[in-house]
This record gives sequence, C-alpha cells and structure tokens, in this order.
Amino acid sequence: MKDLVKEYVFQNKQQMFDTLKELCSIPAPSHFEQKRAEYCKNWLEGIGAKGVYIDEALNVIFPINCENSNEITVFVAHTDTVFPDMEPMPYFDDGEKIHCPGAADDTASVVVLMMMAKFFVEKNLASKKGIMFVCNSCEEGLGNLKGTRQLFNDYSGRISKFISFDSDLNVIANKCVGSHRYEVEVLTEGGHSFKAFGDDNAIAKLAEIISNIYKIEVPKLADSRTTYNVGTITGGTSVNTIAQNAKLLCEYRSDNRECLDIMKAKFEEIFENARSEKVQVNVKMVGDRPCSFIDDSKIEALEKITVPIIEDVIGDKVSFGSSSTDCNIPLSLGVPALCVGVNMHEKTHTREEWVHKESIVLGLEIAIKLGKALTEV
Repeated sequence: MKDLVKEYVFQNKQQMFDTLKELCSIPAPSHFEQKRAEYCKNWLEGIGAKGVYIDEALNVIFPINCENSNEITVFVAHTDTVFPDMEPMPYFDDGEKIHCPGAADDTASVVVLMMMAKFFVEKNLASKKGIMFVCNSCEEGLGNLKGTRQLFNDYSGRISKFISFDSDLNVIANKCVGSHRYEVEVLTEGGHSFKAFGDDNAIAKLAEIISNIYKIEVPKLADSRTTYNVGTITGGTSVNTIAQNAKLLCEYRSDNRECLDIMKAKFEEIFENARSEKVQVNVKMVGDRPCSFIDDSKIEALEKITVPIIEDVIGDKVSFGSSSTDCNIPLSLGVPALCVGVNMHEKTHTREEWVHKESIVLGLEIAIKLGKALTEV
C-alpha cells in the first residue's frame, strides 16, 4: 500500500524549498510581522484554504470545523525572528543547507505548518473536534508570547491540545521555562567629568547592579534549572560627562515556579538597595513567561502518541528537555502541549544560522502524521 504522506512530501519537496526562500526574504522582527502574515494568509488561500484570517495580534489562523468545538487541536509555528532587521537578510542555498538568519528559527517550521495545512485541504481531511493551523506572532524575546496569549484569549476554554513546531527533529520540549524580564533605568544628577568629579555616575551605579546580579547563587530544587542574564546596556552622553542615565535589559528564568519566585525576590532586593536620595532606579517588567501548571499525566498521554511517530520517521530516539516557547501559555493554563522539532539546524539566533534541507522533508512527514493522529481525521 502506498504511503500517501511520503508520496505527498516527495511531490511537494521543491515547493517547500521555494516557499522557504520567499518567506525568508520577508523581514519579521517581533511586533512587525505584518508582511509575513499577509504572505502566509495569501499562500493558504491560494492552496484552497477557507476561512483564513489575521487577528489583532498578527496571528494567521486557519480553522477547520472549529465553529462549535470545545476540543480544538492547535498546531503553531511562529513567524517572527529574533533579528531586528527590516531589510531582507542574506540567503544562500549550498545544496545541503540553507543559510539565512531566522531560516530555522522558526521560518522553516512555518513552511512545514503551511505545507501540512495544504495536505489537509487537498485530501479534504477534517476533525470532528476541530483543528487549527496558526502562523503565530511574537514568540521571540520581548514579543512576550503575544500571539499565543491572544489565541488563548479568543478561544478560551476551547483548546484541548497544542503542538508548537520549534525545535530539533530529535528533541521534544515537554517542560516549559518561565521567565521575568526587566528594563532597569538608573538616573543621577551627572555633570562635567572634571568639575563634578565624585558625583554619582548612572553607568557606575548600573555596573554595581550588574555586579550584584552576577553574585546571585541560583536556587536548586529537585532537578530544576535556573539562570539569569544581562542582555543589553545603554546610556551616557560623552566621554567627559558623568552619565545622568543608563539602562539595561535583564532576565532570570527557571523551569520551576518556586525558583522563579526566589529569583524575583533576589532581583527586587538588588534594585531596591541601589536606590538612594540621589540615585533613582526605575524598574519595568517587559516580559513575563509563566511556568507549567498541569497534571503530568496529561503531558504523558500526548507523548504516547507523539514520540512513536517521530522516532519512526527519523529512525532514532527522541530526547526531552525544558524550553521557553509558545507552549508556556497552554501549559500554564492546564492545556497539554509539546514543542516538537521539524528540522535540524545550527547556530540559531546568530547571523550564521543554517537549516539542513533534507531534515525539513522529514519534518513535514512528522507534522502530517502527527496531525492525523492527534485529530483522528
């Protein structure tokens, strides 16, 4: 008997690569995914998808039989990239790998999602309980999972399973990493570097805050992992000016709720201790990703269906880990979710990022078979 999925993947292989090239040429920093969203909507409508729409968060949503369903299975891949570029980034296909910032994370996954949707349209497949394909926005950095938050707000209580395509082929993220992210601004009187020497310098005070952050001993509970980071610093006026202002972006993250609370207290203490009559410290939370709040048995039930499919396609065992992805939102709401990989890649979040072409082919096979199994079409 013919394997209809393999046959479809083989027949659509070139279209998949062509679509990836086109999508990579459209810049999409978080909060600026409009053009990619329009491309994805037009592409889906072009292959016969009905009812596709773009919501206010710039999610591209293609629902099938979801009108009256309270058990919708959702598949997502995020359209935004970590890079701020608003001009097309360099793209190079060497025959084996596609080199382009954002190609793997998560543009190739978006293409797999759309090609998966095309299979469902062409084969006229539908789930009685409802299935939804979503090219979602704002997964990266300060996007703060805006797209997925919007999805669960609009379909509150109606989503029963959630799969995010955003990992390596042989890795499943079955635990989510929560995080808090802050913008910290230090303000002082400043002055001339010679005449006002000795007055408080905002950059020096910011450096003290950073130094104290890096003295934190992270909590270690059970098998949890907790980290922190200072990502950017800005400020000052000139080489001969005592800085009046300086800013940083920092975060801490953990796959354990209690550890996240401990880190929050430590950071708040550092910020408070830096304040004085002449030093103003303004703290703004710019990112809040929740930890899991779900019965493990619900995740295990989803794994029992997912793992055999992936291992059969790749001919290898999958490993499990924790990650910060769109799955944070459903898992925090008690909805079973897994982050599944549909390609193999290296150097994500760098300008040297690349994705292995043949791995995307396997990823599409996984996606379709997983879609059929989880939605019982």
